Amino acid sequence: MKRTYTLAELPDIASLILENISSKTLLLYGEMGVGKTTLVKELAQKLGIKESISSPTFSIVNEYDLPKDKLYHFDFYRIIDETELLDIGIEDYFETDHWKLIEWPERVNENLLPFNRTTLKLTKNTNGSRTIQIMPMS
Repeated sequence: MKRTYTLAELPDIASLILENISSKTLLLYGEMGVGKTTLVKELAQKLGIKESISSPTFSIVNEYDLPKDKLYHFDFYRIIDETELLDIGIEDYFETDHWKLIEWPERVNENLLPFNRTTLKLTKNTNGSRTIQIMPMS
């Protein structure tokens, strides 16, 4: 599925994503500044998180509590060596049935990522809009 949207339409895009996925693991691909973290914030709000969402660029993962679930927001941009992920217990995170939103997944070996996942590819258009491609993989 492919959609083009503006920032004002982001809440609708977040709803569309949540209504059309079968996995709680989302891999967000796109260049710097395309809006991955902004999309994560909107998805988190739709899932019921009231607190402020920030990028875990330096901490690798931020954890948020939902009423009956959890959300783990990962940012692999600064990963130099996959042992950094092993050191934080990435396998334990990935084995849970909680939400996992992962920015910059291309920075790690694909075999390390959960198999049941949905890929979100974001691109920036010349008019300032964004295009998202939603690709389930399970």
